[in-house]
Amino acid sequence: MNSKDIFTGKAKIYKEFRSTYPDEFIEYLYAQVGLNADSIIADIGSGTGIFSRQLLEKGSRVYCVEPNDDMRQIAEKDLSGFDNFISVNAPAENTGLQDKSFDFVTAATAFHWFDRTAFQSECRRMMKNNGKVVLVWNIRDYEREIIKKDFRIREKYGVDLRGLGVCIRISKDLPDFFTDGICEINTFRNDMPVDRETYLGMNLSRSYSPGEDENPEKYHGFVRELNALFDEHHVNGILDFPQITKSYVGMV
Repeated sequence: MNSKDIFTGKAKIYKEFRSTYPDEFIEYLYAQVGLNADSIIADIGSGTGIFSRQLLEKGSRVYCVEPNDDMRQIAEKDLSGFDNFISVNAPAENTGLQDKSFDFVTAATAFHWFDRTAFQSECRRMMKNNGKVVLVWNIRDYEREIIKKDFRIREKYGVDLRGLGVCIRISKDLPDFFTDGICEINTFRNDMPVDRETYLGMNLSRSYSPGEDENPEKYHGFVRELNALFDEHHVNGILDFPQITKSYVGMV
């Protein structure tokens, strides 16, 4: 399956249950990295616009580049009230955006789907001199026992494991994407108190999660074991879901 089609049919649940990025991270971008209300930003692989919205709310002009029709159409509906929102139907490696026009390029929980070399060239083409790239992921805290159990369930029932644990796999060589291997790496807590519906939705929105129609046996096994894990760890119907946000910022 082409990576742009991975989330076809999952856009609605993705929009509803995927987490936003912590306020501390957004403030870091605007207080330390240099983003401001006058910034022109290309948010690549913008999906349903979860991260894009947080940039738009700061007043920045954001070109939301997303090749998946389902995901992009939800963003176009949800973000239509922002005058500084521009929707672009294009892949990360060939955005069609104007040369030397962008102060920042961002990719939020999306970079692992790109062709790294082609995306790097595209960033260099469309960014202004001294422009920066911001790569960020929301990552489960794998130091916690519940996440280790959660991972084993996802590994057991996943139907396409390319996206499973990807942030761990690429983290060691990710600085090589940046000029001279230099980037600023930061980690922010982004723990989430979630109810049962949200916990299930977070998992069912993943690229590798089985669909009920396509693979009912795996789907029902997946949901059953996730429910059991929730039952084991929740307190009064709320699960404290441990998560971090990890960002990489630099020039390319």
